[in-house]
Amino acid sequence: MTDWLEHTVQVEVETPVGFAWELWSDLEQMPRWMKWIESVKVLEDAPELSRWKLASGGFEFSWLSRITKIVQHQIIQWESVDGLPNRGAIRFYDRGGDRSIVKLTVAYGIPGILGRVMDNLFLGRIVESTIQADLNRFRDYAVNAYQPSE
Repeated sequence: MTDWLEHTVQVEVETPVGFAWELWSDLEQMPRWMKWIESVKVLEDAPELSRWKLASGGFEFSWLSRITKIVQHQIIQWESVDGLPNRGAIRFYDRGGDRSIVKLTVAYGIPGILGRVMDNLFLGRIVESTIQADLNRFRDYAVNAYQPSE
């Protein structure tokens, strides 16, 4: 039996929501701000599918992910269809002008009791701090890339 562990983090980004959306929706750019993601390749014949590779500290995982819901400038939701079990959503909130909130929820499957023990001990804190750092890097990347129109 698999237990699902879930983490949610968010960051305020000083760009319009549409700009943050456009950056994030280009999945192959993820390794620019997601530390553990080594590569993302969108499948040409099925653009709702993408192959992900995570690598860190000698560990390597890959999975095929399917986009399950898209609402432009609001949400991208996904789930893995093979490999590392995971699912989640990235949500975008318009704060008016050149400000938006980006909120990431990630859930991943770990076998039964092992998941509960690992989450309580250290895994949960590591995952949450890592995805918060990823969002902070995204914020910095977005702010540096944004060129407001005069």
